[in-house]
Amino acid sequence: MVALYITRPGASSPETLHLDDGRFLAGRGEACRIRLEYPDVSERHAMIAVSGGNVRIEDLNSSNGTYVNGEPLFGGAAALAPDTLVQIGGCLLRAAPAEGIPGGEPQTCAEAFDGGRDVRPEEECDGSAPAQEAPEDPLAEMRRQVREQIHRELISRLDLKRLTAGGIDREGLERRAREQLHEIVEEVRGNGRLPPALDPDGIEAEVYDEAMRLGPLEQLLADDSVTEIMVNGPERIYVERRGKLELTPYRFTDAGSVMSVIERIVSPIGRRIDESQPYVDARLADGSRVNAVIPPLSLSGPVITIRKFSRRTFRAEDFVRFGTWTRNAAEFMRAAVMLRKNVVVSGGTGSGKTTLLNLLSGFIPRSERIVTIEDAAELRLDQPHVIRMEARPPNIEGRGAVTIRDLVRNSLRMRPDRIIVGECRGGEALDMLQAMNTGHDGSLTTVHANSPRDVVSRLETMVLMGGVELPSRAIREQIAGAVDVIIHESRMSDGTRKIASISEVSGMEGQQIVMQEIFAFRQTGIGPGGKVLGSFGPTGNVPAFHEAFAANGMILDPAIYDPDCDRDVRLRFASGGEDAP
Repeated sequence: MVALYITRPGASSPETLHLDDGRFLAGRGEACRIRLEYPDVSERHAMIAVSGGNVRIEDLNSSNGTYVNGEPLFGGAAALAPDTLVQIGGCLLRAAPAEGIPGGEPQTCAEAFDGGRDVRPEEECDGSAPAQEAPEDPLAEMRRQVREQIHRELISRLDLKRLTAGGIDREGLERRAREQLHEIVEEVRGNGRLPPALDPDGIEAEVYDEAMRLGPLEQLLADDSVTEIMVNGPERIYVERRGKLELTPYRFTDAGSVMSVIERIVSPIGRRIDESQPYVDARLADGSRVNAVIPPLSLSGPVITIRKFSRRTFRAEDFVRFGTWTRNAAEFMRAAVMLRKNVVVSGGTGSGKTTLLNLLSGFIPRSERIVTIEDAAELRLDQPHVIRMEARPPNIEGRGAVTIRDLVRNSLRMRPDRIIVGECRGGEALDMLQAMNTGHDGSLTTVHANSPRDVVSRLETMVLMGGVELPSRAIREQIAGAVDVIIHESRMSDGTRKIASISEVSGMEGQQIVMQEIFAFRQTGIGPGGKVLGSFGPTGNVPAFHEAFAANGMILDPAIYDPDCDRDVRLRFASGGEDAP
């Protein structure tokens, strides 16, 4: 006995028909055991023969043909393996051994077929039988095979090396590719090799994306619900949605296609990746962060990780709506940034540090000159006077590198009102601390850390990485004098991101840096579906710099620090209103 899976047009899952040894007619005629009542199916379309677990299909000179793995079978016959896909009109069929089925009884309730079907009638299906797991979507597999064939033909005809040597520009190359691809698809349709169930325009778009753009990543990048894309070799592409990982049905043709996509990402920004430099950090045109690792470092084939950023800049109100923090916490941070307090954003990987840094940067008055320094430019500021600088890796000869530390030093000569460093991860921490301590107040940066207290240890370690031998007390004094506020963000177990703590660095006591929490998130438990329960609010501590708000024309009600305060406190200005600079 074999199981014949039949996916009808528009159906979300296949039907299951169990066949003993014998010959079975497929078509739309009343005499057909396998009844497919559709206009593009012939009365007697094909014959399926089953013998000892082996399956063979013969096309009965049908008007529209029978397709086996995308190849037409007009008047011919072919053996069917378990992974072979057969298309009759708009229906897809796959035959597999019906092993593990007690007594040959089918395990699913299929739609009734006319003519001696071997399935239980609908009235006998009480829902108690376990549902059989549906096989992989056969249409997707057929689509992939056709796409691969057309892609190979396009590369063969396009001859990229010859066109590049001829001096063709990017626009001309894309135009030539579109023309060639359209010709190939029309040829395939004309000779009947394109299965009717596949949309030629969709196939053409998919092949173009893979040949000239970012392949299947184009659709994922356009999906606003996707926050991260992870390519684990050509066969497996994962995404993160709402904090959870999902395996997608998208695939690359082969490892070479993944390598081509990586080259298209890194080349425009002057980065390189090869066996001598088998990993790279880069960015897309929209600022999304990209990391790529290739063999021999990666044993899974080329690996791409893309951290997507929203197409629009998040505002404080968005964070309030997401439950990341409260309106009062947002107003306090707005006041602290406008007061030119030095702020360090901390958190683990994927906790949202860069997004939060971008939001805090939006509190800087539009009249100030801002210099941003990043390894890969990601920040998007709305202020008119912004100078963006990006580090540069060494060239193929190992020379010409410009580090974050070099850029921080250079920025001090550029008359900045604010210096924003995308991330401190090495010796540049010392230069950043010195800038904060020498008149460049109001600077912002991010640090990888597990807690606000851990930020101090991380900064101390990074200063030592700069090759400067200083006693621990001297380094801590630099940190205590430079950093005013540490805002720590965490990614919770349910995938949500929350501000876990807003702490003030208030000075030194002996050998230790003194800190106090102004706002904090307190987790109280786990709710239905694993949702993290808790509340975010003030701790009752008043920052030492609160009095400075009034001295600088800002009015912030002290009730904002009261744990019992149940109203929104708005920052106001002595010059009038809530929006005054």
